[in-house]
Amino acid sequence: MTFLRYAIYFLPPASEAWTGFGAAWLGWDVETGQELAHPEGTGLDVAVLTATPRKYGLHATMKPPFRLAKGQDLDALDKACAALANSRPAVALDGLEIARLGRFLALRPLGDLSALNALAAACVTELDRFRAPATPQELERRRAARLTPAQDAHLTRWGYPYVLDQFRFHITLTGRLDDDLLARAQALLQDRLGPLLPVPFTLGDLALVGEAGDGRFYLIHRYALSR
Repeated sequence: MTFLRYAIYFLPPASEAWTGFGAAWLGWDVETGQELAHPEGTGLDVAVLTATPRKYGLHATMKPPFRLAKGQDLDALDKACAALANSRPAVALDGLEIARLGRFLALRPLGDLSALNALAAACVTELDRFRAPATPQELERRRAARLTPAQDAHLTRWGYPYVLDQFRFHITLTGRLDDDLLARAQALLQDRLGPLLPVPFTLGDLALVGEAGDGRFYLIHRYALSR
């Protein structure tokens, strides 16, 4: 399969019940590259609620999607990802919670986030040589979001505004919703997904994923963090 862009994700363990529910909720399994039926009996149009995040799958972004830089290739990127993961320990956190981030719902981590944030920063900085520079059109599109000076500086340097000190680990569950739908979706997810969430929560590996021509992301390889 040919990929247009690559990214470094955290993908929840495929064997976990909360991963299975979350993937079905979004309707796309990054691990298997398959569409999934949405949960039934929700009283909500889950397909509409999850249309925006569906193509990315159930994930947390550690290094945002990027095109390969000139002179780089997938084999070199794969080796660099393996080396980075081997140099970093697994991250232990207290758990996950279903939370509102602006107008959408996401899973957010609980506990001391310093090690998690340091891992994300390493993904951004240590793999930056593989990232092709953002185009003027990409920069203009990002700046339409009224970035802060710090976010604009990150956009210029790293190709994405929400990295390093602006990074917030999250696993997206919906697109942007109005207040009523936010409340209804949050209540349903709290009831069905909440009891499945891990306590504690361990981030034990990183995943290299690729965006295919259909716009969807597929798992290329997982890399275990050093124990």
